[in-house]
Amino acid sequence: MKSISHSYRSGSAPQRSPVPQALPRFRKSTRPLVFRSSAARDFAFLLEADSFVIEWSCSAVVLVSGTETHQPDFLVITRNGESCLVSVSLRPAPLAPWVSVEAAKLGHLHRCEVHAEFAEGYRLRNARDLLRYSSHQCSLGDRVRLLAALEELGSLTVAECLPAFQEGRAVAGLASLILSGLLEVDMDADLIGPETQVRRIRDRN
Repeated sequence: MKSISHSYRSGSAPQRSPVPQALPRFRKSTRPLVFRSSAARDFAFLLEADSFVIEWSCSAVVLVSGTETHQPDFLVITRNGESCLVSVSLRPAPLAPWVSVEAAKLGHLHRCEVHAEFAEGYRLRNARDLLRYSSHQCSLGDRVRLLAALEELGSLTVAECLPAFQEGRAVAGLASLILSGLLEVDMDADLIGPETQVRRIRDRN
């Protein structure tokens, strides 16, 4: 999971208020979406577009130590089988040691993300662009044609991938395969464009 490394202040209230905004279809979360903040909502886009993440949900876990409580924003399951509670904050703040200790007692890692940092660069913008097509399903024929070409050639640019889509919308189909974890692109180098390299993800375990 990308860039989960920052601290978070404990003692946040466990109550959460829905953040109103039209949201795309999130494929990796089946539980109700109740985001504690707009920063948490933005991080959900990154979770959805991260091929290393297989499942995530808005966390219902409340960590308690004495009179202090903290409710993380997400419970994330990764391809290596780890489960991690993720707290999202607008700015860096010190992490109370008991938060990670209590998370570990429940079998989870605990990490924090800072909005001002993960919103920098291209990753969030690319994730938002991909999620515009999250409801699209790539046809079997288009999927087989593109995967066969990538099997033979190793990698293709986005522009070179598009002719493989003969049964449905090309960009939507490509985005769908990326979000499904079958393909990967560099989300950090630049905005996804015609020259962006596309590769097949071979190990999905």
